[in-house]
Amino acid sequence: MAEGLRGERLQKILSRAGIASRRAAEELIRAGRVTIGDRVAVLGDRVEQRGRRTETVRVDGEPIVQAAAPLYILLNKPTGHVTTRSDPEGRPTVMDLLPERWRGRLKPVGRLDYRTEGLLLFTDDGDLAHRVTHPRFGCSKRYLVKVRGFPGRAAIERLGRGMFIAGRRTAAVRPRQVRTRRGGRSARTSSWWEMELREGRTRQIREMFFRVGHPVQRLRRVAIGRLEDAGLRPGSWRELSAGEVAALRAGSGPPPGEGPRGRRKGRRRR
Repeated sequence: MAEGLRGERLQKILSRAGIASRRAAEELIRAGRVTIGDRVAVLGDRVEQRGRRTETVRVDGEPIVQAAAPLYILLNKPTGHVTTRSDPEGRPTVMDLLPERWRGRLKPVGRLDYRTEGLLLFTDDGDLAHRVTHPRFGCSKRYLVKVRGFPGRAAIERLGRGMFIAGRRTAAVRPRQVRTRRGGRSARTSSWWEMELREGRTRQIREMFFRVGHPVQRLRRVAIGRLEDAGLRPGSWRELSAGEVAALRAGSGPPPGEGPRGRRKGRRRR
């Protein structure tokens, strides 16, 4: 058994093994029905994992079947895929881009719509998924947005103040124009903007720019917290490092100085 901050919380392990919900697992622990090794467990205990093996945990004297260690995958979603595990209309889904052995296990964290591309997380760790998606944990999402025309000061101020969508005001944002090296007709008729959101509202960016008269032509998510990977090609994926997972759990991206380069385990090119 590992003390302090090492290992996983005991109630989380019991929940993932299908023994009980986390709240019910806490009651089992309080009742003295859970043991770790040869001692009775207490609330606050953590169990250290070594690969796919953990210390022996028993409930009412019976060893539990440990689930595999959580899996964390980063995918660069291309357009033309829906963010769901299956689609009644028969459209391609983001699950089609992952190895078949993982498709029944992983779930996408959050959502990118059919025409939106960019970084998308998958995991079977419900705690981390909640921390990444819930605004109170402060894990922002950054997007590059190509819109028709060039929004003026009034449009930018309106975007920055937020607006009511589906009866609820969006949080304030600060659109920032991004200069591109691309020339030609497109550069004369459209512009690129960077948007950072701390809440995930359905089609929020598209709706906001539409309301100020500048429809979105292309939308790409480029960062989740400080987690970025400009070298990950559309349709490709990789596993997150332990440092990236820990930083996402804290509400940001990878720690300063630890980027994604050099860790392409599991990466698949298409």
